[in-house]
Amino acid sequence: MKILLINPNTSHSVSDLIEAEARRAAAPGTEVSVLTAPFGVAYIETRFESLIGAYAAATLAAEHCDQHDAIVVAAFGDPGIDGLREVLDIPVVGLTEAALMSACLLGKRFSIVAISHRITAWYRECVAANGLGDRLASIRNLDDPLKDIGRVQEDHTARLEALCLSAVQDDGADVIIIAGAPLAGLARSIRDRIPVPVVDGVSSAVCHAETLVSLGTLPARQGSFAPPPVKPNHGLPESIARLLARDRSSR
Repeated sequence: MKILLINPNTSHSVSDLIEAEARRAAAPGTEVSVLTAPFGVAYIETRFESLIGAYAAATLAAEHCDQHDAIVVAAFGDPGIDGLREVLDIPVVGLTEAALMSACLLGKRFSIVAISHRITAWYRECVAANGLGDRLASIRNLDDPLKDIGRVQEDHTARLEALCLSAVQDDGADVIIIAGAPLAGLARSIRDRIPVPVVDGVSSAVCHAETLVSLGTLPARQGSFAPPPVKPNHGLPESIARLLARDRSSR
């Protein structure tokens, strides 16, 4: 099984964190590869930045989907996954959906711990879009400026751990979701000190992707995730144009 994780941010240091946690989570025999967005922002924090990240992820997915069994969009907020599911014949998993599904299997109410205040409104919208707004206990976040996105864990581990404990003690969370690729692996390192299950988006996404590949389900041929109709286009990267031109009548 070959799983491709796409970092829609341009930070290679974050890709290193993603790859390390993905390899720890993957089953024996699963091949993991990670690609970093060739354009965009250092880390996605807003809705507009998510649009940029979605396009960056789409270009990489179009170029490399034929060599992999599943794709993980490795940014919280899942930039572009619904569109990728329309056009790709392999499973596409996002960190948010995967973490939310894991959390729902472990408890009733969950809290999200995030890297900044600005990101929280968008995260709340993502939870609502997944139909889980009534199970969200809280979103807690760092307030300090981020000096280096690849060193958030080293710079703020104590504060992040305190936010997790506050979510449990003050907000009634049954499960903690550690949000965002820059925090990949943190759940594994602090889980013994948190009195409820702690979920990581990267490891959840890898495990869910493995499950979907193993289930062997076929891609949609009808419904809202049916492939886009073939139509004229202009100015697209060759890989995306080629993907859109595929005949999927027998998909």
